[in-house]
Amino acid sequence: MQILLPSPKPPRSPWQLFYGAAHHLRRRWYDTRARRLPRPVVSVGNLHWGGAGKTPLVAAVASYLRDLGLSTAVLSRGYGRKEGGIKVVSVGKGPLLGPSSAGDEPVLLAGQVPGVAVVVGEDRHRAGLHALQRLDPQPQIFLLDDGFSHLKLYRDLDLLAFPSSDPFAGGRLLPSGRLREPLVSARRADAVVLTGASGEDHGQELAAALRPFGFRGPGFASAVIPSPAQIAPGHLLQAGARVLLVSAIARPERFRSTVEAARFEVAEELRFGDHHDYPPKSVERIEAAFRAAGAQAVLTTSKDRVKLHGRLEAPLAELPIRAEPEPAFWSWLEPTIRRLVES
Repeated sequence: MQILLPSPKPPRSPWQLFYGAAHHLRRRWYDTRARRLPRPVVSVGNLHWGGAGKTPLVAAVASYLRDLGLSTAVLSRGYGRKEGGIKVVSVGKGPLLGPSSAGDEPVLLAGQVPGVAVVVGEDRHRAGLHALQRLDPQPQIFLLDDGFSHLKLYRDLDLLAFPSSDPFAGGRLLPSGRLREPLVSARRADAVVLTGASGEDHGQELAAALRPFGFRGPGFASAVIPSPAQIAPGHLLQAGARVLLVSAIARPERFRSTVEAARFEVAEELRFGDHHDYPPKSVERIEAAFRAAGAQAVLTTSKDRVKLHGRLEAPLAELPIRAEPEPAFWSWLEPTIRRLVES
C-alpha cells in the first residue's frame, strides 16, 4: 500500500481559511478551560467524518488496558441515541441497554469487551464523575471514545486514527473534503495510527506525512482482521454463502470489499446512512430484498447487528472486525500508560 501524501500547502478557499481559523480559536479557547477527571484519560479519535476504523481500535485499546490489570471505563457520547442524560451501558458484563438508549457503538463495545465498563453522556466530564461514583471497582483509567474534538475534557493521551483507504480526505475540510478539523490539528496528538494497514513502514510513513503540519509523535499501523461470520452464537456462516449485504456505516464500500474477500456471494446490497436506526419501514425493505435476492442470510456489520437483532424473520449474520495494531504500538503504549497511572 502506498499513501498519497498531502501537500504541505494545500489550496485553500476563503471558506477553508475561515473554517480552519474557527477550529484554531476553539482549541485555543479550551486550552486552559478543559476540565480534568481525577483519573487518567486516554482518547481515541479521528479528524475524518466517519469511517476511520476508530471503533475497532477503541475495542483493542480497551482490551489491552483491561489485560494490564487496570479497571477501565469507556466514555462515549452515545451518538444516535434517542435518550439523553448519563447512562451506564455496561459494568463489564455485557450491554445493559439497547441502541436507542445508549447508541450503537457503545452497545457494540459493551458486548465486545467484557471486563470493561461503558458509560455514555453528552458531557463526558460528568459521565466520568458518575462512573467514579457508581462503578465498583472504580475506574483507574478512562478511555474516551471519539474524543479528539471533545475539547471540554482534558486528555492525558491523544491517539489519532487515519484510515488507510483515504488517510487525508483530500486535506480539505467540508464541503469539499471529509475532514472535520484541519490536518494541522494533528500536532496535538501524541501518536497517530493508520487503520486498515499492516507493517511498521506504513505507520512511519503516516507520521512523516504529517510532519509538515506540526505533528512530532510516532506513527503506527493497525491491521483490520475479519472474524468468521456468525449467524448465531456458535454457528458460522460458511464461505460461498449467498447473502444480502446490509450496512449503515460511513464507508460501506470497505465493508463490501471485506465480505467479498471472505468469499461470500453478494446477491444484493442495501446501504443506509451512517448510524441509521432502522425504523419499521427499513426492516420491511430488508425483508423484501432478502426474499427477492434468494439469499441464505442477511449479512451486516457488528454495529448494525445490535440494531437489527430480533427484528428480522430472515437469518441475520454479522462479520465482526477487529483491529490488530503492530507490536511496536503496544511497546510504546504500555510504559506511557504506566507512567500516567502511577503519577
